[in-house]
Amino acid sequence: MYNEVADWLNNVLSKDVPEEVVAFCFNLYEDGDNAWSMELVGTERFDADDEDWPCDEVTDFGTREGLLAWDKDSEWDVVLEEMSTILRQYLEDGKYAHILKSKEGIGIGFVDGDVEILFTK
Repeated sequence: MYNEVADWLNNVLSKDVPEEVVAFCFNLYEDGDNAWSMELVGTERFDADDEDWPCDEVTDFGTREGLLAWDKDSEWDVVLEEMSTILRQYLEDGKYAHILKSKEGIGIGFVDGDVEILFTK
């Protein structure tokens, strides 16, 4: 799964990031029937103590129309943990990790749940 995520991120991050973006959030969705998807948003605010910061979206980098989608027979918490691990690996050695880490913070979570912080400056 790492290669699929890395390829998707490489495509997304090869485009320009708006100057107003100060943080990134990976939004996860449970689509039903063991289907999952993820989008990436850039936000104009980051606050590790306020889980609503991902709501201050500047851009979705076109990922809302180009979601990363996969099938996995798992519970939501397992999907969150696995995707967090994959994204942490990308932050270590991904082609565009430097772009993600150039901002104040990076989070991941289901859109109706808590946000887990993957990186802060």
